[in-house]
Amino acid sequence: MTQMLDQLEAARKLALNDGTHYPKILPGVLPIIGANSNANIELRRWGADFLAEAFASPTWSPEMKEALVLRVAAGAGSALLEALKEYLEVVQDRAVIKSAILTAATIYPMMYKHTIADPNDSHNWQLMQAIKMNILQRMDAAPSGVRICCVKFVQQVVLTQTPGHVDPRRPDPNDISLAILPRNHALLPYGNLEAEGHGLLDRMLDIIHGDHSDALLVTAVLNTLGILLQRRPIASSKILNSVLNFNPLKLANSPMTPKNRVIMKSLERTTRALLFNFMKRNPEGPLTGRIQQYLERMHRMRIDVFDESSRKRPAPAEPTDGLDPAKRQRLRANVPAASAVVPVPAPAPPPATTLPPGPVTYRQLFTLNPDAGIANFDVQTFKDPEQLVMLTVHLLQMIDEAQMTNAINVVRSRYLSLSTTASGAPAASAPAPLPPPVVDDEEDYEPDFEPEDAEQVANSLDSLPPPGTVELPSNSLAPYKLPEAPPLTEQEIRHYGEVSVREAFRMLSSTEDKDKGKTNKTGFNRLAASDYGRDAWITILSRLATRASAGLDDPNEGIKDEFAVKNIKGGVSISDSVRDGLYTYIMYDWRKRIDVAISWLTEEWYNDTILTQSAKIAAKTSNLNGNSASSASGPKGNYERCALRLIDGMLPFVEHTDKILLRFISELPKLDHEILARLIKMSEDPERIDLSCKVLQYLYMFRPPVRSVVVDVLSELWTVNHRARPSAGKLLKHYRPDFAALEEANGTNVGGDGGEVKAEIVNGTAQ
Repeated sequence: MTQMLDQLEAARKLALNDGTHYPKILPGVLPIIGANSNANIELRRWGADFLAEAFASPTWSPEMKEALVLRVAAGAGSALLEALKEYLEVVQDRAVIKSAILTAATIYPMMYKHTIADPNDSHNWQLMQAIKMNILQRMDAAPSGVRICCVKFVQQVVLTQTPGHVDPRRPDPNDISLAILPRNHALLPYGNLEAEGHGLLDRMLDIIHGDHSDALLVTAVLNTLGILLQRRPIASSKILNSVLNFNPLKLANSPMTPKNRVIMKSLERTTRALLFNFMKRNPEGPLTGRIQQYLERMHRMRIDVFDESSRKRPAPAEPTDGLDPAKRQRLRANVPAASAVVPVPAPAPPPATTLPPGPVTYRQLFTLNPDAGIANFDVQTFKDPEQLVMLTVHLLQMIDEAQMTNAINVVRSRYLSLSTTASGAPAASAPAPLPPPVVDDEEDYEPDFEPEDAEQVANSLDSLPPPGTVELPSNSLAPYKLPEAPPLTEQEIRHYGEVSVREAFRMLSSTEDKDKGKTNKTGFNRLAASDYGRDAWITILSRLATRASAGLDDPNEGIKDEFAVKNIKGGVSISDSVRDGLYTYIMYDWRKRIDVAISWLTEEWYNDTILTQSAKIAAKTSNLNGNSASSASGPKGNYERCALRLIDGMLPFVEHTDKILLRFISELPKLDHEILARLIKMSEDPERIDLSCKVLQYLYMFRPPVRSVVVDVLSELWTVNHRARPSAGKLLKHYRPDFAALEEANGTNVGGDGGEVKAEIVNGTAQ
């Protein structure tokens, strides 16, 4: 075995020096390392590495590689494909599996191109499909190294099964994509391959939003996205939106270990390089502004996460340890001896002034500083009360506690003096402030913040008359009530309502970018204001539009008619204002906000249903009471009016490729002839006839309650639009038994059995 490996290694070195030897060496090596051979694990490892290296080498032409891949073995199919299949299904060695996956990634476009040219070679394509399914099954649960190789294989499958940009002036023969596949190929269905390609792309994008503990796998996905952005412009928008919602610093909330730091730095640099390279190739692209904002935000987050933790401690605001000369040598301060203690002077009490004889005002009672500028200061000069409050709070925080206590004692003694004077007792003079205590330098000084005149204040309190001699008022005061506010006018009510609605939509717009990538899993049982996110505001506004006029104070009335409330109060109601705001918000970007439209219309339909049921119950109750003259008709609903308004606003902008219209109409809670008749109007554009027929066919297949309405609309479309007769006739031949007689009477032959239309609509829905 050692001798055989030495010979194979010599042949490998010969092929590395000159790539033209590969077509001569590979046919002799395949029987030794391929299927149905008894090679040991070392020989299989060498063979798998050699195959991956040979087919990735650019030194020999793709035509020669394709011919060697399709070399038929003695049994049935390609010897190379049989070997790769055995490597993946039988061998359990990780190195062999990784090399086999890389080889499959290289030859997959070759097999795809060969199958297009030769539709009869189904055996080799089935072998390739078996290899692909085996690799895709390993993508989620395999070890990290194998998953990285699977990502490379998926990248090649996405490149092959998505349409590329074909320039007839400069065709690229090396770009193998879905654009070279004919629509009616026998082995390769166009719709299935395109749907699978987009599905695998979504599967790759989900990896970068998942667990970041496996940084190598996430980095591998980010590195593969650069080629997809460059060679597949049709998928660039989806890829960029996913990358712009990607947070490379996701592990910042976890413990900041060295491993997590390296992971975050690596992901952040890879993401930044990917977006920088894209902006270099497309400096004037529509997403350049968003990319620059994302890069700036990542830069600030990186500084907050990494640079803050590596900074040194800030210098202290003041020297410590009493200006220790061993620790603070450059302050140049007179440092006292170690045994000496610097005395701290006691806070000076506020100057106390005697009150003038005679009546005393409150300002004179509380004035402690005789300065005329301070005493005459008027706080009414402040126009903004909030500014005065902030200034007062700031001043109270700066006041010394001892000075505040002395000032309170002075005012208290003044008040007691005035009280005794008014009751006939001799006035007690204000206590003079005591001089500051003498500090002994030989003992440690501890500041005493107790007021020096506490004993005098206590004596003054003892001189007060007993509580029984105080005369109480004969009559108790009446309770104070605030005056009622004047009623609002209709104009003020309308103005404040519009302001509230505008503020609600402003909050909805501000939370739209924050909630990207988040999913609401609560379903129909969600609460309207549980998280104050985008979905919560949409639910609040939808229910405000439909239930703002609910009779909460009258339980017997149930839900009142919105138009009755509107007529009573006058003007435009709050519900109509919210509906106009929702309509404007949805039409601003209706393709991305189609979920808002569906949620709103569902709430409208639910409200109309409740109103109708309440009206029926009220009518039944009235009939039982003998009042047969009461009207049993329910209030006029708003669902149909709002739905038609939205559809009429969208239809002028719908293109023939907008499958989002199918989703919108199919998820409406109630469909009738008037709503579906809008598709007849849309079919006046020849390019949108197929889209209208697809929508009607989807409704017939998956909404059985509206099948009769769909058949009527199809019949009307077939009657009024001659260009739509081929598409509508294919469906009517299946949905309406008497259509064949009508077709013969009109002399029209639509042909076909509708199978192609059905397959196309199903594939489009899956996509």
